[in-house]
Amino acid sequence: MLIPLTREKFDELVPKVATAEQYRYCWGKPVDLLRRILISGIGVAAVFFLRLILGSFIDPLVFAGAAAFGTYWLWVPVYVASRRNRELRRNAYGGFWRGRVLDVYTTDDVISTGETVNQQGELVIIENRERQLNLEVGDRSGFYTTLQVPLKRDHRLIRRGDPAEMVVASNREDLSRLNAVSDIFIPDARIWVSDYPYLRKDIFQEVRRQIQRQLRREEDRRQPPPEPIWE
Repeated sequence: MLIPLTREKFDELVPKVATAEQYRYCWGKPVDLLRRILISGIGVAAVFFLRLILGSFIDPLVFAGAAAFGTYWLWVPVYVASRRNRELRRNAYGGFWRGRVLDVYTTDDVISTGETVNQQGELVIIENRERQLNLEVGDRSGFYTTLQVPLKRDHRLIRRGDPAEMVVASNREDLSRLNAVSDIFIPDARIWVSDYPYLRKDIFQEVRRQIQRQLRREEDRRQPPPEPIWE
């Protein structure tokens, strides 16, 4: 099932500016924070070094540069999240999609590699592996997509055949060709599967309730009228 969404509702679902959840996601690990702080420190030092070389006439630029680099560690997650949102929002049309879980399985994948030297002086490639969930969803129209994310404990609740819902994006008004998909909601397990939280979950729940009410009304209209009872 694929139901078109208005542009207004699509923009509510995928916000232009990062939400708190998206900000936390893009905050990263402690090593990411340390890297950002290091860049901030180097940037501020470079700005004041240029001030010493070029003189006081660049003070307005020094102030702006010091402010930008000094808060770099803080605002970069907002920028990264907003850029991810823009990937979905740049499509002209959006839709609410409902299908089924076609397959769900785990793999042990290489997420990064490094090099080191062993005691014999030989170069050794080190592989960092991580358990991944592979979730394939599709519908009767033949559409399907696969999402791969780091495995979490609650993913064990997902079963083949479970309903699956998400928001899709396209540059065609009839949504005949989909360019992007959001995170996936599994209603039966009440969990989200995503490599990035594109959607405002409160707005998504509101949309799905509205669609369910609309479908029930349509179902009621299709019911034949009751047979008249004559005394």
